[in-house]
Amino acid sequence: MEHGASVISLMIVIIVALLTPIILVRLKLNVIPVVVAEILMGLIIGKSGFDLVKQDMWLGTLSTLGFIFLMFLSGLEIDFTAFSNSKKREKLPNGKLEPNSFSTSFFIFVGILILSIVLSFLFVLAGFVESTFLMTIIISTISLGVVVPTLKEANIMRSAIGQIILLVAVIADLVTMILLAVFASIHESEGNTWLLLILFAAGVLLYFAGRKFKNNKLADSLSRGTVQIGTRAVFALIIFLVALSETVGAENILGAFLAGVLVSLLSPNEELVHQLDSFGYGFLIPIFFVMVGVKMDIWSLFTDIKLLLFIPLLLVALLVSKLIPVYYLKKWYDPKTVISSGFLLTSTLSLVIAASTIGERMNIISSQMSGIFILVAIISCIITPIVFKKLFPKEKVGEKTIKVSIIGVNKVTMQVYRDLKSSLYEITFYHKKQEKQDFQIADSLFEVNELESYSEEIVGDMEILSSDIVVVSTGDMKKNAEMSSFIKKAGVERVICRMEDIEQEESLRNEGIEVFSMLTSTKALLGALIQSPRILSLIGNNEASLHEIRLKNKDFEGMTLRTFPFTGDVIFVRIFRGSDSVVPHGGTELHYNDHLIVTGSEEYVRDLKRKLEFCE
Repeated sequence: MEHGASVISLMIVIIVALLTPIILVRLKLNVIPVVVAEILMGLIIGKSGFDLVKQDMWLGTLSTLGFIFLMFLSGLEIDFTAFSNSKKREKLPNGKLEPNSFSTSFFIFVGILILSIVLSFLFVLAGFVESTFLMTIIISTISLGVVVPTLKEANIMRSAIGQIILLVAVIADLVTMILLAVFASIHESEGNTWLLLILFAAGVLLYFAGRKFKNNKLADSLSRGTVQIGTRAVFALIIFLVALSETVGAENILGAFLAGVLVSLLSPNEELVHQLDSFGYGFLIPIFFVMVGVKMDIWSLFTDIKLLLFIPLLLVALLVSKLIPVYYLKKWYDPKTVISSGFLLTSTLSLVIAASTIGERMNIISSQMSGIFILVAIISCIITPIVFKKLFPKEKVGEKTIKVSIIGVNKVTMQVYRDLKSSLYEITFYHKKQEKQDFQIADSLFEVNELESYSEEIVGDMEILSSDIVVVSTGDMKKNAEMSSFIKKAGVERVICRMEDIEQEESLRNEGIEVFSMLTSTKALLGALIQSPRILSLIGNNEASLHEIRLKNKDFEGMTLRTFPFTGDVIFVRIFRGSDSVVPHGGTELHYNDHLIVTGSEEYVRDLKRKLEFCE
């Protein structure tokens, strides 16, 4: 009977996890993060609501695995290319030179940490909590899981202010996770904090072993079909470091977080990251967040006046600890940008749950206080993204252009320049100095920037890394591959590489690099000409060709094609949504990040591209 009850509880949790995102979409509550909604749904079916779920070994194990995988993905989310200073600083619309992203972010975080210590000390003096250390971790932490999607939706991830916000969140995530590990080690390992060095040393060794294994041809051959060696290796890494963490007296979440950091440093291909995200956020992590809500007894929080008073005070502390240091940005940005950035950095969740769980287990805080911390984190995740979206100034569409850098001047790239030349694209050419004399004809058409060599140092010093799209098309295939990998790792979103070596094509695609070759292109065109001559004519006809538009303007989210205001001289041919291909009709809804395939007059398509790809 007990076994049946446990399966029923698991079934209820799984069904709730399935229904939660569907309910959010149907009720148009997209402003609420899914993980927050899962906690709220847990409150309804748990102790605070109908008490339908009974905690047992099944749910306990899956919830713990979900927490471990959440910490792993938190480490994996850290993009270490953001710490690179290779991007050249540009002028802001107000005429000022944009700030150095890393030094500015580091200065802001130091301010956040100092203020967090001061505020924590005040809370201890007021008698709300006993540990200044734990309170500092809770106030100073920032939720990457809220910051990253919010920046992507606002289409400012690669802007200077977007990079600063992201870096502050990344530094906060790293530092507070290390502080939490030290805190747990001090209280649980009888002062043997030095044992953490064993864990970090193992991490360093595993990183170098991973680099060697990744570059091995055997690893590439084992990544296909049913073997999926990359996924197996990741799970083995997680379990090994979690087990080692517990062995040295640290928290298992530290091992999971370290595993995520190591995988991120190894620059995994996008397919592997997608698989891990799908498994985590599709199965284990929703169970964890629903169970967080199930375990909370929210009514017990309202029995103590002191605890009720603590809720607004903690919210104010979170805001003050972020808004005051972020005010440093006033030197470069307007008040709305500064205040909205401070609000977004106030969002916090995963590490607060981790710190609360550890603090409660050590009897440093009560279960009611742990519930208060989680409740305040939920409130911050709901309020702060909304305030950010309302306050943050929106870009003017007319001023935005797509920056394209082409490395390698030849007949093909010169013709591409002629076809793309418009107010929408800003194209810059780069070519090796001693080879440029072969293309003197280009000087009369456009400026060619001379490079002393195609080395990483030279390429990194140019403005290439600040481009939206980089095309690498020199005559040296080895150099093409090396430059493309370097540019992609430096954070450029789209890198297109000319590669005539079929064996290298697959490895480049695994890195997220788009590949083309003269041979493959010619074969494809000849085949199309034989089979579908009329369709092929669309490719070379600018007035009737197919165009791809990526929907980034949130104003069109959920809008049907029937009510779309800019249909004019354009036809929607196909919509690509993730891995799905949608045949459009009047009732088809548009969604953020859709890839729209359209055909129509070049001028109208260009205007439509501006409206949909850039936020108004």
